[in-house]
Amino acid sequence: MKKIYPESMPTPKGYYSPAIVHNGTVYVSGQLAINEKGEPQIGSIEDEVRQCMKNIETILKASGSSLHHILKVNVFIADISNWPKFNQVFAEIMGEHKPARIVVPCNQLNYGCGIEIDCIAATAE
Repeated sequence: MKKIYPESMPTPKGYYSPAIVHNGTVYVSGQLAINEKGEPQIGSIEDEVRQCMKNIETILKASGSSLHHILKVNVFIADISNWPKFNQVFAEIMGEHKPARIVVPCNQLNYGCGIEIDCIAATAE
């Protein structure tokens, strides 16, 4: 089992690892729209999705994986009316790759973020 802490990302404030790699599988912790300085990037849902996915891509690269190796995505969205906007940006980022996915409406996310995304991916090996 290997803990992943990408150098270009801030150290998590909570008691968790950004990702764990075990037996060729990468388990990525929930990612909010937090930039490389550790600051929340609250804005449009589209911008928040892009920041979350940028964070996930950074973690996956550090894990020996990529966005196209994602198997399953869990999305927590504070305002379900933003689902079509989320879906459009997610499709643009993922292209032809369509991992299994769930979108869960929730009341509130940390720092006032509108979205949190985690995933499970295979390593590229």
